[in-house]
Amino acid sequence: MTKPTVIDLFAGCGGMTVGFASEGFEPVLAVEWDRFAAATYAANWGEDHVIPGDIAEVKGSQIPTADLMIGGPPCQGFSNLGLKALDDPRNQLWREYMRFIRTARPQVFVVENVDRFAKSPEFQMLVGEVEHGLLKDYDISYGVLNAADYGVSQRRRRTIVIGSRVGKIELPAPTHARDGANGLKPWQTVRDVIEGLPTRPDSTELPDSLTEFFGEAMPGVFKGLDVHFRRNPNPLSLERYSYVPPGGGRFDVPTELLPRCWREKPTGTTDVMGRMRWDFPSHTIRTEFFKPEKGAYLHPQWVPGKQRRGDDPRFIQGDPKMSVNRVVTHYEASLIQDFPTDYLWVGSKIAIAKQIGNAVPSGLARAIARHVKPCIS
Repeated sequence: MTKPTVIDLFAGCGGMTVGFASEGFEPVLAVEWDRFAAATYAANWGEDHVIPGDIAEVKGSQIPTADLMIGGPPCQGFSNLGLKALDDPRNQLWREYMRFIRTARPQVFVVENVDRFAKSPEFQMLVGEVEHGLLKDYDISYGVLNAADYGVSQRRRRTIVIGSRVGKIELPAPTHARDGANGLKPWQTVRDVIEGLPTRPDSTELPDSLTEFFGEAMPGVFKGLDVHFRRNPNPLSLERYSYVPPGGGRFDVPTELLPRCWREKPTGTTDVMGRMRWDFPSHTIRTEFFKPEKGAYLHPQWVPGKQRRGDDPRFIQGDPKMSVNRVVTHYEASLIQDFPTDYLWVGSKIAIAKQIGNAVPSGLARAIARHVKPCIS
């Protein structure tokens, strides 16, 4: 029996393809406008079926038939971090997704997006096309899934839409739960994926390497510990980090050490300068996980040390010999995102971080792939 085929749109560096390929799907086309991300995809899955460019410029003759189509149209236009502008051109890219469905005629399609996607006008337009428009041959199921419930060591909530013209397919049931509740497997933890890696990486830079993709020389290809590099925080930053215990954040740092913007904001942004916990999934890995001010990205290893000098008992520094006062590395973040340990990367440090943060955790994609595969003939 031949493998079922899959087209990956807005493919990024291939997080969804990792999951679907692991369940026996064969990728036949990937489209991604970010050339570094497209090159990372090509390094892992082959350059011959990758189109690195604007999806709107892909001709119908370039679109093969496929059993399944996957993809996550960019979400910045209606995410919490965006302005929710209806005329944002990024919000219209789902129309290109529909064009590909009409041409490739997949038996099943999967849309992945931010958790708020189901409340957006664009989603309602998509529902309208299913009910009485261009996608009327498809039944859809949708909901918000937490990647941690499917074996990923990260709490990441995403809206998943499954469309099918071979009978309605409900969303996959969770396989994991916090503390193994309801007879399910316990959540995967940060410890499960990054424990044992060098706590002080040797380098602050990527190796000096160039490889040609799509006729252009790009940094890479990098693998494994190549992307396990550290930053060099200044002494003030290191002192701030030292006060943050696992599960803690900026409120654990003495007030006089905080920047003015945080001192004057006594509530909110609780995960800023947060520290991960060994025995719990991480918060969502975003594109700027290498900046502690962007979220809970400090390494989880912290051992209480001395109480702060003075009368305030709230502030305790970690033992400087036993604690790891740095953000997680690119390699650690990629493992928390459930990429394989030997996944290949192309691009600058910032470009690779963006690829990691924008990806769909492959464990979530794998669960969806395993669920829909029996429905495809």
